[in-house]
Amino acid sequence: MTYVVAVRAMCEFTARRGDLDLRFTPAPTSLEGMAGHMTVAGRRAGGYETEITLTGTHRNLTVRGRADGYDPVANRLEEVKTHRGDLERMPANHRTLHWAQALAYGHLLCRARELAGLTVALVYFDIGSQKETLLTQTHTARELEIFFVEQCERFLDWAVQEEAHRAARNAALSALQFPHAQFRSGQRELAVSVYRAARDGKPLMAQAPTGIGKTLATIFPLLKACASEQIDRVLFLTAKTPGRALALDAIETLRQSAAPVPLRTLELVARDKACEHPDKACNGESCPLARGFYDRLHAARSAALAGPRLDRAAVREAALAHDVCPYYLAQELARWADVVVGDYNYYYDSSAMLYALTQINQWRVGVLVDEAHNLLDRARRMYTASLDQAALRLACKTAPATLRKPLERLQREWNAVKRAQTASYQVYADVPGKLLSAAQNLIGAVTDQLAEAPLSIDEASLRFFFDAMHFVALAEQFGEHSIFDIALTADRHASRNQSNCTLCVRNVIPAPFLAPRYAAARTTVMFSGTLSPHHFYRDTLGLPPETQWLDVEGPFRAEQLQVHVAGNVSTRWRDRERSLVPIVELIARQYTTQPGNYLGFLSSFEYLKQVVALMRERHPGLPVWAQEPGMDEAARDAFLARFRSTQQGVGFAVLGGAFSEGVDLVGQQLIGAFIATLGLPQMNEVNEEMRRTMDARFGNGYEYMYLYPGLQKVVQAAGRVIRTEHDEGVVHLIDDRYRRPEVRRLLPRWWQVQ
Repeated sequence: MTYVVAVRAMCEFTARRGDLDLRFTPAPTSLEGMAGHMTVAGRRAGGYETEITLTGTHRNLTVRGRADGYDPVANRLEEVKTHRGDLERMPANHRTLHWAQALAYGHLLCRARELAGLTVALVYFDIGSQKETLLTQTHTARELEIFFVEQCERFLDWAVQEEAHRAARNAALSALQFPHAQFRSGQRELAVSVYRAARDGKPLMAQAPTGIGKTLATIFPLLKACASEQIDRVLFLTAKTPGRALALDAIETLRQSAAPVPLRTLELVARDKACEHPDKACNGESCPLARGFYDRLHAARSAALAGPRLDRAAVREAALAHDVCPYYLAQELARWADVVVGDYNYYYDSSAMLYALTQINQWRVGVLVDEAHNLLDRARRMYTASLDQAALRLACKTAPATLRKPLERLQREWNAVKRAQTASYQVYADVPGKLLSAAQNLIGAVTDQLAEAPLSIDEASLRFFFDAMHFVALAEQFGEHSIFDIALTADRHASRNQSNCTLCVRNVIPAPFLAPRYAAARTTVMFSGTLSPHHFYRDTLGLPPETQWLDVEGPFRAEQLQVHVAGNVSTRWRDRERSLVPIVELIARQYTTQPGNYLGFLSSFEYLKQVVALMRERHPGLPVWAQEPGMDEAARDAFLARFRSTQQGVGFAVLGGAFSEGVDLVGQQLIGAFIATLGLPQMNEVNEEMRRTMDARFGNGYEYMYLYPGLQKVVQAAGRVIRTEHDEGVVHLIDDRYRRPEVRRLLPRWWQVQ
């Protein structure tokens, strides 16, 4: 069996040495890198070849890649690397890696062209000065072959092990049976559709109710698709920590259901949660777990992969046993895992690691997007950037003198726009050209400064500069999918120049940013209990026209859930005061009639406080507890623990918050919910501008901006009540607008609303 590897991937495995060093060095962007390669090629004589595809084999290892350039007159192969600033500051282990890649390409070229020898060159091109630095070595074909074979031999043991693992994994997955005696209602239909999506290489949107086992029904068929070599690996992406835990548990259930399956399952956690030394910087001079990281990586990686479940605890144990950083060990293990479980941002963010690995290694991935209704808001945040003028003023005070002029230029252009603005909030057709030019100029100056003196900028200023880089990157991609707005904060004691001002490139429709992610995957499966109407999510998330749609009938019966509409109450802002007594009395009546545990959902913390206060005043004997703003994990656990105790009462929470989805309270733990809102986003200047953007693009801005997102939250919250086929309960929808046909159409079909 032949194992295929890219030159870059092989050399990163065999030739990296020394420390992990993540001190910020301003690397060129991908566009600057491509421009630099083109500049270098343009300076060469006629006959110069670029992007030469090369392939070679050693034993059962196939190595492939594209060499940057070859000058047939000089018989010189060139590996071009773009950089900024003083080349002497480049760590030696980076240079070693670059030479390894160049020499490997040198051998492949000698073999392909039957050359007796070759000059191999590293061409370092400074993006700022446009200066080339040429480093050369001359080798015979035999010398290059010896080097290439050495690298292949170092990698081959690993490749053989990986092929053996892949073969054993696929054999075990071929024999894998569903772990339960029978599928739940709707579960088989979902599993079959997911497998077909992988087989046919098409995306799938699946709406399936809570309680049928969506996590298991999506992971199982993709593992079977791995066995039939439709895909190479599975990426399970979640919005919240509980989703990761469910996925890991489902995979463990599958792995242990019969003969244990040799399945490597990696959990990716945030850097701040995995860091062992948060007071230290990520470099060998500061952190002991970064010092000599690559020297100890091989042993740590081998130890970690000896066990199948690479959750946070297992990765940490392997990392600390070998004195390497747990977070960056996990990043390395992502290359070798069969299933990776992590947050949305690992694949959908602008600098997403899993997306980059998929492209570089040409993986065929199956991407599972859990609770996919959350992706819209998350993706909007990923592709939104704002700059605060107060942070700019602070940077002006603390930044090095070399940055004073570009900072002052940005300040002038910012103030010019601010003086011309006629309202406290204003939307612009695009980012003003002079303002953007000043920001771009500042970024260039900052990157040059950091290239010369990496530690010369304090942390607060550096944070502003990073925000500015993100802002500029999105401003350069500005289009109809986003809006640019400026908000002024009024201060009657300050001059207009000194008042605060925020610039924002605000994403409204993330579709153009997400579409390449779907194209890179073999299949993407978006699944949730609430994906209706599906055209809303398809449009805003940018799923292609061939995306399949599945609406799974759930196992629940209308008799299990009483749904009542309090049509004589308005929860609109203007009617809040009048609504308090009817809401409190409805809850009290229901509790008196049927004591038990209930959840009450309000639209804001202020509204919640008013209802709770009146409840305690009018019905002091009815136990109540309430969500507080900014609750930590322990406080959230304590809130939920009240439902699992023998006590009874009403817990109050904010709709769309931590307790309106992802909460599993079965049986008598929760027998009802009161939802005193339609969940519509607040009508303000920003949301109205987003509505207009949606209207221009899709023709139904109100529904896309307000109605659909609001009702999605309502259905999610109501879904906390019926979790199994044996649960029974009641939901009160408190607002007269629930009587409207356009609202009723968005409620689950199996509900019988009274």
